[in-house]
Amino acid sequence: MRLFSPTSALLFACALSLSACGRGDTERPPEAGDRAVAEVKNQTIWASDVKREAVAQGLVGEGEPLDVSSDLFRRVLDEVIDQKLLAGEAERRGLDNSALAQRRLEATRERILGDMLVESVVNRTISDEAIETIYREQVRQAETKDEIRSRLILSRTRPEADAVVGLLAQGAPFEAVAKERSIDEATRFSGGDLGYATLDVLPQAYATALGDQPAGSTVGPFQTEGGWAVMRIEDRRKETPPTLEQARPQIVRYLTYEGVRQLLEQLRGKADVEIRLEEPRAPAAPVPAQPASKTAP
Repeated sequence: MRLFSPTSALLFACALSLSACGRGDTERPPEAGDRAVAEVKNQTIWASDVKREAVAQGLVGEGEPLDVSSDLFRRVLDEVIDQKLLAGEAERRGLDNSALAQRRLEATRERILGDMLVESVVNRTISDEAIETIYREQVRQAETKDEIRSRLILSRTRPEADAVVGLLAQGAPFEAVAKERSIDEATRFSGGDLGYATLDVLPQAYATALGDQPAGSTVGPFQTEGGWAVMRIEDRRKETPPTLEQARPQIVRYLTYEGVRQLLEQLRGKADVEIRLEEPRAPAAPVPAQPASKTAP
């Protein structure tokens, strides 16, 4: 999810419709190396238009490529064409002339300009050096964390969990008992396998129980929100950090967020902003109940 995503193709195509929506020199690429991929009523649709819509829908990341020969590109292109047809019909019917349309188009224009400011001011400050600095810190932190591969058997009651412990003590395979006895449908049929995870992402009850227990340990039963759990630690290993390229999109999003936050702090500090809303009222204190009066005999 992008913190400041572009607007949809309909808004992008029509935000400036009152003055120049789809008119002018449509054969001039809006971006270097851009490619015309369709034409609707003498309006050119460029590959960058389709990419922008795909990013707005969260189908691809801002820095990810979108192959024009892919099925995804063709699907989003069809959506952009549909939006242009709808916008053109709305204009033909004069819907863009209403006061409400003017307000909505102006709001869309402001969002687009805000995105362009972020792209031109904030994104340009995100350097490879800044990305690598944060990545090295992530790697350093990852080297101090253990990943634990565990299995789970979840029971409804403590007696049922005690029975599970008894079966395991008799040598029953953990995976087989999980398939037969566990009520956790998400892991039951995989023998209770939870995969690898660090303790900080596990539910607190699980993390507390697993703690520093070594591989091969069986822990429990202990109570959780879903029932009574018995777990086995299959393996412990140091967390494997993602590669720089895998981590880059997330780091860029973080740096973008921080850049926008700082920019907004500066703009708000210079601007005269007046909020015309009343402060929320504190809830009234409850009125103490009056004692019931006694009826004279």
